[in-house]
Amino acid sequence: MSDTAFSEPVQACDVLIAGAGPSGLLLARLLAQSGVSVLVVDPLRDLSHAAFSSAALPQEAIQHFRLPAQVQAAPWRGWQLLGPGQREAREWLSEQPLGAVLDFGALRQWLARVASDQGVQLQLGWRVQGWKAIGDGALVRLRGPAGAQRESRCRWLVDATGQRRALIGEPSAKAGGLVTGEGVEWLLQVPPLLWHHWAERLSFMLGSAWVPQGYGWVFPMAPGQLKLGVCRLHDHRHRQPPLHALITNLRRRLELEASTVLDRHGGLIRSTIRRREAHQQGPLLGLGDAVSTGNLLGGEGIRHAMASSEELAPLLLQALAGDLQALASYAPRLRRRLGWRWSLSGRLARRTWLGLNSASGDRRLQRLLQGLEAGSSAEDLSTLLFHYRFERYGVKALPYLLGWR
Repeated sequence: MSDTAFSEPVQACDVLIAGAGPSGLLLARLLAQSGVSVLVVDPLRDLSHAAFSSAALPQEAIQHFRLPAQVQAAPWRGWQLLGPGQREAREWLSEQPLGAVLDFGALRQWLARVASDQGVQLQLGWRVQGWKAIGDGALVRLRGPAGAQRESRCRWLVDATGQRRALIGEPSAKAGGLVTGEGVEWLLQVPPLLWHHWAERLSFMLGSAWVPQGYGWVFPMAPGQLKLGVCRLHDHRHRQPPLHALITNLRRRLELEASTVLDRHGGLIRSTIRRREAHQQGPLLGLGDAVSTGNLLGGEGIRHAMASSEELAPLLLQALAGDLQALASYAPRLRRRLGWRWSLSGRLARRTWLGLNSASGDRRLQRLLQGLEAGSSAEDLSTLLFHYRFERYGVKALPYLLGWR
């Protein structure tokens, strides 16, 4: 950044966080609770906008993060899988709720309110335009509404801008390279009878006839509302159909054409499989999806991003107290938190989704689902899909994971 002077006075804080998503707002709150001065900036002027995440969480994550009922749009207690190659659904239901689908906009607004109550400064409509290391911290240039500019000095700067990695940048080739996916989601208003057909379950459409090299989904929201979406990994070796065509076809095949589209949104997921990218560059720290906490298998990011906040917060407190070496353990601790199955789930995602572009890929997945269908409960599928415990299905899943069938 240049040394241009601004008329606005220079703000000062201990920690400046770029991005008011779940990870940035949770980190801000955890630091502020210990007396740290925190400034959070985000280019959105209204955190209820750009609510692009489907946000299906298991019950234990909701309890762990103490998420209130006001951010939970609908409970779910089972799974419904359509395909590959068939219209009939496989279904697993539990007698008890297994989790909830969150209202992502409401989640961000609640996190912002709780953080503000702890003394966090939140400036919406502002973004980090540039920064440079100075002394024992960073000088940050901010750009706001109508081109307004100001500077802020901070001890630590945190990139919580998600997969854009606006500050920390792209990972090096040694980190393994980014695997990229894209998705689009529509919020639908449907009649009560149709809503009840999809209520209380997470429904996925699998197979090349549904979404080549990806998957589709229907999640329940508030009564009378459903989320319809498609997601797929990028594959530059093959021509891929437009997402709009895929979701339109999904809506037609699921007989949801009479519904009203209330909102359309989309986004990218970009993560390395091994998670070996740098988590720190001098006074700059990466958080959440900026350091690949988005899981490629299910396009899931919220709870993993918030986990990165819980790992970084105590180390950042130690660094602010003078123990600068504490932050060296951030990346290893986060890898341990996510677990050894993380890379395995990433490899499985790449193999599964990229392979769903032919009849042979459909048959491989169908054999795996048939194996899981025999004797697996809704709770078992939650353990598999949310905790990546593939070893519990050794005989059923190992040949598929290794590519033997």
